[in-house]
Amino acid sequence: MGVRQAHGGRELGDLEPGTRQRAQLRARVADIASTALCVVLALWAVWSIVGVMRDTTGWAYSVVTCALLAAALTARTVGVRRRNVQSGR
Repeated sequence: MGVRQAHGGRELGDLEPGTRQRAQLRARVADIASTALCVVLALWAVWSIVGVMRDTTGWAYSVVTCALLAAALTARTVGVRRRNVQSGR
């Protein structure tokens, strides 16, 4: 894959401090977490809208879920754009 750096006479593993994979790990975990949050909020929004149509849920409940979904998607989009700008892509 890549050239491993020697540290104290031994090779570094993939996720040890100072490796490229370790530096990318935080961004990957944040990406997975934000994707999971958006999926859960989208399912919650659909569920609440269906509930409003069936008259089992109040409309305010679905408005709150849609607002949370919009905020999460906005934060995810801004985060991805900033990460791309910082990495020079």
